[in-house]
Amino acid sequence: QVQLVESGGGLVQPGGSLRLSCSASGGIGSIYFMAWYRQAPGKQRELVALMSNTGTTNYADSVKGRFTISRDNTQNAVYLQMNSLKPEDTAVYYCKYTGRLTYWGQGTQVTVSS
Repeated sequence: QVQLVESGGGLVQPGGSLRLSCSASGGIGSIYFMAWYRQAPGKQRELVALMSNTGTTNYADSVKGRFTISRDNTQNAVYLQMNSLKPEDTAVYYCKYTGRLTYWGQGTQVTVSS
């Protein structure tokens, strides 16, 4: 099984930045996708950013140009650099690992407010 531990959430002012981290441990395969999702109160969970094992990325239109997903394969970690944050980015952010099976992190709260 895979364990995902998230960190980096918190309170930030509009226009500010945060960097989320997700560290994976356990039975990590060689072919897997890592992704970040978010869910705001009263809204559906949505895909924010995804990166394949080959480095291909995909972003939600709402975050393109502001968010960047990256990986550190030596540490089995994935990151989400969030810049120019807006109040509408406020949500619980979840890390997801997809290999032979899918695993979710516990979620970390990001609040963008002045």
